[in-house]
Amino acid sequence: MEEVDKIVIHSLNVIGCDLDEDIQSLRQFSTELIVSSAIRCLKVINNEVDLPNSLPSGMSARFRTGTSLASIIQELGYKGEIGYQTFLYSNETEIRKVFMFLIDKLPKDKVETEEEPLGASALLQRTISASVARYLDSPWVPPYLKSKNITWRGKPPVWQKEGALSACKYHSCHVRSPHGMGDLTKKISKEVRSYYSESLPYITNQTIHHCDTAPSVMEDLASELTAQQEWENEWNTIGLPSRLSEQEYRARKRQRIQKRLKDNLRSDVQRSGDLTSSKSAMDLQQMIDAMGNRSSGSAKTKGSRFTHTEQLIYGKDEEKTLSQIQKPDIDKGHTEEELQKEREEDIENIKTEYNNLISKIDNLELESKKLTASMKQMEDQMSTLLQQNQDKEESYKVKKRTLDLLPDAENNITKIQSVVDSSAQRLVTLANQWEKHRAPLIEQYRELKDLNSKKESEAEKKLEEIKAFRSKMKEVADDARQKEELQKQLIAEYERMTKDVNRSAYTKRIMEIVLNIKKQKDGINQVLVDTRSVQKEINMLSGKLDRTFTVTDELIFRDAKKDESVKKAYRNLAALHENFEQLIQTVTQTGTIMREIRELEDQIEHESKSKVLTNLEKITSDYQQMKKENSTMATKFKQQKS
Repeated sequence: MEEVDKIVIHSLNVIGCDLDEDIQSLRQFSTELIVSSAIRCLKVINNEVDLPNSLPSGMSARFRTGTSLASIIQELGYKGEIGYQTFLYSNETEIRKVFMFLIDKLPKDKVETEEEPLGASALLQRTISASVARYLDSPWVPPYLKSKNITWRGKPPVWQKEGALSACKYHSCHVRSPHGMGDLTKKISKEVRSYYSESLPYITNQTIHHCDTAPSVMEDLASELTAQQEWENEWNTIGLPSRLSEQEYRARKRQRIQKRLKDNLRSDVQRSGDLTSSKSAMDLQQMIDAMGNRSSGSAKTKGSRFTHTEQLIYGKDEEKTLSQIQKPDIDKGHTEEELQKEREEDIENIKTEYNNLISKIDNLELESKKLTASMKQMEDQMSTLLQQNQDKEESYKVKKRTLDLLPDAENNITKIQSVVDSSAQRLVTLANQWEKHRAPLIEQYRELKDLNSKKESEAEKKLEEIKAFRSKMKEVADDARQKEELQKQLIAEYERMTKDVNRSAYTKRIMEIVLNIKKQKDGINQVLVDTRSVQKEINMLSGKLDRTFTVTDELIFRDAKKDESVKKAYRNLAALHENFEQLIQTVTQTGTIMREIRELEDQIEHESKSKVLTNLEKITSDYQQMKKENSTMATKFKQQKS
């Protein structure tokens, strides 16, 4: 227990108990020292413990301190019996258990920070932690209530509120970063690698303002994560059931998007024939043709009828305006004002003609729509009339044939009957032939259906397995990420730990204790083996003695009937056997008595360690002191009452 006491004393010195160098074991601890050390441990564990640092002088205050101290330790999770008597009337073993529990509950970083050498980084960290703790302990006050919440900063100096020095708006811009460099499964070409390593600028250089770097990186990561999550959801819900590879599914999706864009642009071109100029319509049409050539390599699409009419109208109007504008320049007899008036009149005439043409085009469009609607109605009526005509023609043909057969009815009936019989016979033969062909086809159909169902079930199973593997991969990745974080945290804690503490001495002492325990265990086992062998030998000898006694008893008893001297020997043998039994009983009783003596000695030693006499003396002295305090308090109370 000396090694345990040394470890406990060293830990108490580390947390600031300031024990004397002469104290080497817990046996030397006084009551005041035990209480002060336990309170110091509790304050290190929990800062909110409100107990005096030393034992008070009054007996009632001492009892209250011991009771509160025991209750706090029980709240921490101490399982043994504890009370005020554990501290005021201490026992070495109980105090050792209590201090071992408290040292185990101490925060680990407390001892480590106390043992760290005070370097530059340690002093910086200590000042930072002290200032942060001071700010956390101080109550919050709004800036407008502080007397020095506004400072004079910058060049040119401006007024600035507290806490707003580094404030800026959240503005992000597009940044480019290397993708796929950490994934070993993806193959990246040399050109892309050289671009990433040589030409791609750093992210801090891609933004115009330095304060936009963090928002840009966060936006890039968020968009990448959302895109990856959307792609995984789409692939699990739509891609896997389509039974296509990932590249084929991406190519088909790209084709669908290009086709949809092309259709939307074509519909916009057709709608813009009435609203925009021919040049913009032609540009849109050329864009559609270029997209179609890129996607499928097909020829250019033709414009609509309204686009061609608009081009012709605008082309004629442009030629007319050019001729009208250029014509007055040839006439030299007119003045400049007259020419200006004529130009304005021409422009007005052109505008009116243009408006008239637009109204005519609108009317023509309405008429064409009405005509197309009426044409559709007429086509529907025509289709219904044609269907009715065909039905009537078929009924007419049937009736005509029946009327032609009426004059020679009997011969025609016999002919029809023969035809019906032959057709029935032919149907029977065809049915037999069909049955012959039908049976193997049905079997083949059933086999193929079973194979298809099996394949579908296998495919569903594989899909479920793939989903399960994906979920397992995600779980394993999360577990690996957590373990990596834990590893980094443990590495940081290990680097923070002091390397100059001589832990080899503690390990050496622990190994020596373990070796001593092993030696004691080996000695106990050897004693047990010796005891068992001795007991076995005693049992064997006692059995042998009983057997020899019975044999000699029978032999001597036979001869004792004939001879008197043998009778005397028989009596001596019985007396000898009885004396030996008494001797054996006395030996066993002596062994039990010696064992009881050893147990009593151990109990006496244990009771001597528990300091029963000293505790009784303390209790009596405390009792006398309490009586004195009660008497003084009673006299004070009587004096105040009188």
